[in-house]
Amino acid sequence: MTRLYALRLMVLAVTLVASRFSLADEPTPKADEWKPMFDGKTLTGWKTAPFGGEGDVYVEDGNLVLDFGASMTGVTWQRNFPKSNYEIRYEAMRTEGNDFFCGLTFPVGDSHCSFIVGGWGGTVVGLSSIDGRDASENSTGQYMEVKNKQWYKFRVRVTDDKIQCWIDDKEVIDQPLEGVKISTRVEVNLNKPLGFATWETRGALRKMEYRILQ
Repeated sequence: MTRLYALRLMVLAVTLVASRFSLADEPTPKADEWKPMFDGKTLTGWKTAPFGGEGDVYVEDGNLVLDFGASMTGVTWQRNFPKSNYEIRYEAMRTEGNDFFCGLTFPVGDSHCSFIVGGWGGTVVGLSSIDGRDASENSTGQYMEVKNKQWYKFRVRVTDDKIQCWIDDKEVIDQPLEGVKISTRVEVNLNKPLGFATWETRGALRKMEYRILQ
């Protein structure tokens, strides 16, 4: 065996090992174990969503920042994520602007949905979409005063039966899944299966993590 041939075999072996342990193939966490999704230093595990006209995405002071876009800026999760029976929690802040600053698109079985906070001019909270109607039109829609430069805590739980959402530990949405159609607006397609987005607004995210429910 020549040295060149041996070197080629070594490169091939390293490539195969690396592919086996790619970002998409990381181990699934144990049930009820919170799994961090952001290290506060890098964008590891996340990829900027190429919406077109998107702003910069970067880490600053331990936060994942989504800068102003024309109109959307977002990041999409690049690793495994469950389709149901999970919770995701995170903290978010609208630093500048007057629209949604942490629109979360997430899996619901074989469908997807978005949890919007501060949309439609800065005050609408709800799910987009339920039976083809977005957060400003369906029964989950409600109004909330969102203050800039203030951190808010969020938690979303998806089971086979319902979607539940909390803001600062207060449940704001309890949406049964039986008999309804869950979908998203076309604008967030590039955030699937899971991602965050802003609309003409600068937002910051931190402490993102998820767990699989027993």
